Amino acid sequence: MMPPALLAAAGRMRGLLAWSPSPVIRASLGLHAGGLAAMAAAPGCWPEALSLLAANHVALAGCMHPRCGRLGPTLTRLPGAEPRVALTFDDGPDPAVTPRVLDLLDAAGAKASFFVIGERAARHPALVREMLRRGHSVENHTYRHPLGFAAWGPGAMLQEIEAAQAAIADSCGQAPRFFRPPAGLRSPLLDPVLALAGLSLATWTRRGYDAVCPRPDRVLARLSRGLGRGDVLLLHDGRSARSYAGTSVALDVLPGLLARIAGAGLSAVALPPAEDAPRVAAATAGPAGAAASRAPAAYASR
Repeated sequence: MMPPALLAAAGRMRGLLAWSPSPVIRASLGLHAGGLAAMAAAPGCWPEALSLLAANHVALAGCMHPRCGRLGPTLTRLPGAEPRVALTFDDGPDPAVTPRVLDLLDAAGAKASFFVIGERAARHPALVREMLRRGHSVENHTYRHPLGFAAWGPGAMLQEIEAAQAAIADSCGQAPRFFRPPAGLRSPLLDPVLALAGLSLATWTRRGYDAVCPRPDRVLARLSRGLGRGDVLLLHDGRSARSYAGTSVALDVLPGLLARIAGAGLSAVALPPAEDAPRVAAATAGPAGAAASRAPAAYASR
């Protein structure tokens, strides 16, 4: 029997071999290789070469938006014509908020995906297990939620992601399938890291900014305006802002949001299971993401 360390290494290699860089990443790699070759052949051209590379970095930074698919595939919508939306919650678990979120979801017959912070999962494993017991999914939102995560190198990103993966699996016995970076910002170096970790990137269709806005009415309006099938909605069960009345904005918003979802003839679900990933990719990848849809993940290119 193969030792666990070799099994893990083999899994990483399979993931990396399955990774297919997006056209933008391929072009950037080619530009860097050409710039270095030009400077080696003609050292006097270094100002022009560095200016071109700097312009490329600026262009890549413009692709780091959570809903942009130019750096690679990302799940922003559910596929298919089923009347459903995906509810997702970030930054938990929080013992003061998460149990009440679970109760509200139960009362409405709704399911959700919780993108948990690894160190919080380690502190509150019973809450993570309760999420799964009630039929929700638990996903990876880094180990410590570092706000500068998108600027890290690939080694540091992989260490942070795998620490969260291990903490979550230890807390509930099930490893996440999806990853969402802090603030949704996507590093140009993130895709091969996720391939090594065996994870798929998921962001959202719309967010309510409940982590910063103290007005539940405005958060609800942002989430429900133009609500339609396939939307992926973002709220926070951890680090949710407090309303002017001193209550959690997410808890104030959720009953109304669930009512509007039902009123629109939609059901609230968790993100699709891993075995649906190829179908999701084929159904949702647009022209910019067609090449990326070959990756082993559930994605929509936007």
